[in-house]
Amino acid sequence: MTTLDYATYIASLPRVLAGAASVIRDRAGRVLLVEPNYRAGWALPGGTVESDDGESPRQGARRETVEEIGLDIEPGGLLAVDWVPGTAARPPLVAYLYDGGVLDDDRFEAIRLQEEELLSWRLATREELPTHLSAPLARRVLAALDALAAGAGTVELENGHRVG
Repeated sequence: MTTLDYATYIASLPRVLAGAASVIRDRAGRVLLVEPNYRAGWALPGGTVESDDGESPRQGARRETVEEIGLDIEPGGLLAVDWVPGTAARPPLVAYLYDGGVLDDDRFEAIRLQEEELLSWRLATREELPTHLSAPLARRVLAALDALAAGAGTVELENGHRVG
């Protein structure tokens, strides 16, 4: 196989996006959510992994957290990996959720939103998550919280549902 043939083969493979986010909590167990200005609903601090730059999902979660809320938080353990099917508007996504830890009140007071992308932030209880997040994201975050509480390590998900 020549180099050109290999390059053509690689170019023909399906495209898959990678996203990474952090599950950041307060001492009461509420989860930090951010409100994007480019779509309806809430999200976790995070975003697309910049693989063209050689960024790993863990690095992407940290970078996005710094960019979006101004806090440099080293991601802890990997809580969930979720395969999200593609749609007509986007290719499939592999979403990585990391433990962003439990922050004291003074760290939340230091949040500085990325005004180009975010409108606001809030802390949401476990019961409030399905109200603020899309159904797949809510399932993903709830599964991650369950894994964290059980000390179960990483959970494998498909569109927010446990598999395996």
